[in-house]
Amino acid sequence: MATSQKRLALAIIDFLSNSLKDGTVSSEDTESIEIAKSCIADTFQVDPANQAALKDAIGDQSLLSIYGVYEKLKGKTSTAPMPGAAGNKPTATTSRPSGPTPTNPEAESFKSEGNAAMQKKDYAKAIDLYSKAINLSPTNPIYLSNRAAAYSASHKHAEAVADAELATSADPKYTKAWSRLGLARFVLGDAKGSMEAYQKGIEYEGNGGSEAMKKGYKTAKEKVEEEEGEDASDVTESGSSPRAGAGAGAGAGGMPDMSGLASMLGGGGGGGGGMPDLGGLMNNPMFASMAQNLMSNPETLQGLMNNPRLREMAQNFGGGGGGGRGGGMPDIGALMSDPNLREMAMNMMGGGPGRGAGRGASQ
Repeated sequence: MATSQKRLALAIIDFLSNSLKDGTVSSEDTESIEIAKSCIADTFQVDPANQAALKDAIGDQSLLSIYGVYEKLKGKTSTAPMPGAAGNKPTATTSRPSGPTPTNPEAESFKSEGNAAMQKKDYAKAIDLYSKAINLSPTNPIYLSNRAAAYSASHKHAEAVADAELATSADPKYTKAWSRLGLARFVLGDAKGSMEAYQKGIEYEGNGGSEAMKKGYKTAKEKVEEEEGEDASDVTESGSSPRAGAGAGAGAGGMPDMSGLASMLGGGGGGGGGMPDLGGLMNNPMFASMAQNLMSNPETLQGLMNNPRLREMAQNFGGGGGGGRGGGMPDIGALMSDPNLREMAMNMMGGGPGRGAGRGASQ
């Protein structure tokens, strides 16, 4: 019987054992699982207790993680837990694969040739040679990570991301793959994803991470903070209004201070000898039109407040007596008898000479 078949049988037995340990399979099925393991061991003539043989078969990985890489290579969604997920806290390591990855002499030869092509900057040839190595050993994180580097050098960053992600899934402790994933994501504009990749690399390297990994993380983090600042600025600008900035009191840059007009017209409360009855004023079509025009033209209102003639007349009726009517309402006829105020009112109502001519010409 072929050695590879025995290795696969050991991997399956290991998968069944782990499924009981992690709760994937109910404890009620323990007897069935044990029977299945025994049958596989007897049929393929393997010893599940031989840890050396098991390590030779799958290294420090598991059948589930290996199959997860296979699914990614086929473009499917992996059900294997991703590196860094809850409960999978990284442990310090080096940039070498965490366990003895089964190697194929022919695949190693292709890898070496690919490395030589990279040194000559013949990236297309390097990609082709690394691909041949990967075809022989699809889960080897070194081959995948090297091809990711070749893709990045060829400005094929999306392909680099795909290979680097496969490499980190195959062996999350191989930190070069995290670094290459961080770079490819950053170039593609995924600063947050880049920062996360570098962070994983730092965690798996241990001791605070290498200088290169920390520099990559810092650059990605600064980009994330810059983008978040721009987003906040856009929200502020879109949510603000030129008139809103004027507020209720000062009228800075927007609507003039309405309290100033109230004070100019007599101060106090409405109707009874102070501020004219606004309800009564707004029932007058002429004043309603004026008010609408004033609200849409703050500069006109400011000019109105500064008109000396209007101030004089306001002082005359501000106390509710004189020519005023009940409730402090001014005599509209008296106001309109003044030619300056009449012209001002006509302009505010849109009835000035320019507008009248325009309307007449269109009829």
